[in-house]
Amino acid sequence: MKFKLIYPKWAKLDRQTEFHLPPHGPVVFAASLPDYVDIDFVDENLENIDFDEDVDFVGISMMLTVQVKRGWEIADLYREKGVKVIFGGIATMLHAEETMQHADAVFLGESEGRMEQVLSDFKNNRLQPCYDFINERPDIALVGPARRDILNRELYNYKGVQMVDLVHASRGCRFNCYPCAVSYLGGRVFRPRPIEKTIEELGGIKNNRLFMVDNSLAQDTQWEMDLFREMIPLKKKWCSHPIEDDPKVLDLAAQAGAWYVYQAVFDTSDYIKERIKRYHDHGIGVEGTILLGLDNHTEDSIKRLVDFLLEIELDLAEFTVLTPFPHTKAYTELSSQNRILSQDWNDFSADKVVYQPKNMSAEKLQELLDYAWNAFYREESQQIKMTKLFKQVVRKEMDDNSFRSRDRELKDQSFGRPIQRVND
Repeated sequence: MKFKLIYPKWAKLDRQTEFHLPPHGPVVFAASLPDYVDIDFVDENLENIDFDEDVDFVGISMMLTVQVKRGWEIADLYREKGVKVIFGGIATMLHAEETMQHADAVFLGESEGRMEQVLSDFKNNRLQPCYDFINERPDIALVGPARRDILNRELYNYKGVQMVDLVHASRGCRFNCYPCAVSYLGGRVFRPRPIEKTIEELGGIKNNRLFMVDNSLAQDTQWEMDLFREMIPLKKKWCSHPIEDDPKVLDLAAQAGAWYVYQAVFDTSDYIKERIKRYHDHGIGVEGTILLGLDNHTEDSIKRLVDFLLEIELDLAEFTVLTPFPHTKAYTELSSQNRILSQDWNDFSADKVVYQPKNMSAEKLQELLDYAWNAFYREESQQIKMTKLFKQVVRKEMDDNSFRSRDRELKDQSFGRPIQRVND
């Protein structure tokens, strides 16, 4: 069976960097397909789709809301040719009812252990309109290594620089943050993969630089520490969402190769200031994720927040405006208050104001988004700050290589027997 798996293109966000990361959802999904399926993957952000190619079945994997309208267009073109189409992924789950109008089937939930049924239904011409497993989550131990072999690796280098590979060590999130849909998508129960399986996958990735895409690593202290201890010998360098603000955890994270974290900054508190300092004290960079337009934000408070970001010396900052994605508390609240101004999903890009802010006009919030970007990067451009952060990982890699070289020399001098160092 020839299965064409497509990742629809979307317009780059304003101020977003040029490079593309290899998508995570499609390669994780591909690992759940049986061996007899011949997968042809197309990332439309980097490649054109050959609609004339002979295929048996088309899958469309959508992660972002801004992908859904293009995903529907692609499906409509294939279905006009008589090719059946199934949708899956995060954005499919957020926009399931609309997506069903453009699909032969939609798959909601996690695919491990479920695709044999779907493919059997396809082969027997009894494909169901909706496979709803969103509340029937499979055993997390079934999650195997992602199928990175389906990627065209050459497409994910940026000016000759090695980009990160994406990997996850857990699913679900015990938090239920106002703008986030993860509790709907993956459940409120934190579900860590068996650590040995995560380490096996990490060790099998050729790329030395990784992005651990877990919603938050700061969910279970003992699990975090156990995971980081097992990661130390791998000598990988990685970025992630928040790590627990505990010196013991941060020390192990640094030893395990933590390069930088994405840390949400919502206020100007001493807690945030000290948290950023502790990351830096452990040699871990910080890219602040700054969400503008919450109901407690005013024009003055947003300007003070930008000044605060410069004061605490963030390595990078990414500014977005509150975007009420379906199945979030933000969407429920703003809908009930009739404050959502657009239902065009292409506008839900996190850099366009699609709702009525509480303390200012939508136009003023849009202006403040531009102000925040310009003010933060006024003295030092985004490119320069990114280069500095990149140099950090290069230094860490050079230190590892130097350590390995010394280790080999010591082994040679002792006729292959490792020497116990004083500091071991």
